[in-house]
Amino acid sequence: MRSVTGTGLVVAALAATLAALLFPIWSFAERPGAGGDVNTQTVATSFGPLSALDRDFVNRVRLAGLWELPAGQQAQERGTVPAVREAGDHLVEGHAALDRHVREVAAQLGLGLPDRPNAQQLQWLAELSAARGAAYDRKFANILRLAHGKVFTVVAQVRATTRNSLVRALADDANTTVLDHISMLERTGFVNFDAIAEDAATSSPPPSPSAPPPSLDATPAAPPVPVTPSRTYSLPPPATPPATATGSPGATGAPADRRQHP
Repeated sequence: MRSVTGTGLVVAALAATLAALLFPIWSFAERPGAGGDVNTQTVATSFGPLSALDRDFVNRVRLAGLWELPAGQQAQERGTVPAVREAGDHLVEGHAALDRHVREVAAQLGLGLPDRPNAQQLQWLAELSAARGAAYDRKFANILRLAHGKVFTVVAQVRATTRNSLVRALADDANTTVLDHISMLERTGFVNFDAIAEDAATSSPPPSPSAPPPSLDATPAAPPVPVTPSRTYSLPPPATPPATATGSPGATGAPADRRQHP
């Protein structure tokens, strides 16, 4: 009887010791935000985890095409030098292909996408539409170069951290496209690198897609005018309703924020 009681006490003591060792680990792992986890909004998909940063990136890629494609079409017509018109060609070709890619990715992941540029992007289009001649060339090169530089840092961050195979492939595509556009815009000879460096030094990370550009040339900016880039300069096709995919985020993957509309 004593041996049985002794054995029971030993087992109970071991169990208590094991519980004491595991409890701190369990409580830390279950604590919200433990370890500085920034992926608390990550959802599971059949293509790998989809984080809040991933979803924001997909949305940004779509928004970029919604205003840069019309801007490229405009530059094809208004550029006063071949280099500006050629940069417009690259914007049109690059964003047409990238927009097809992002719509495919969004459909597979069950994500909603915007169908119009946001208020800041419409303001940039209005500023470009109000410019003519050499002033247009300068504004086009600098506004688009600054915007691409901000997007470039976001692409790098997503590519380095995403665990979703579809988002990773989209980041690769976006990286190639954005780098090509940066090179073509710089080739125009109108880019004000001092203003871009100053903006980079004063901007706080992460870059905001709605942050207004600094003054990039000596020409005063014309007052913004209403612009509807749909009659002369066409937008990419509307985003189709997201398809239901196995393992997609469904209701958890929030659609694009429609409050970005002007």
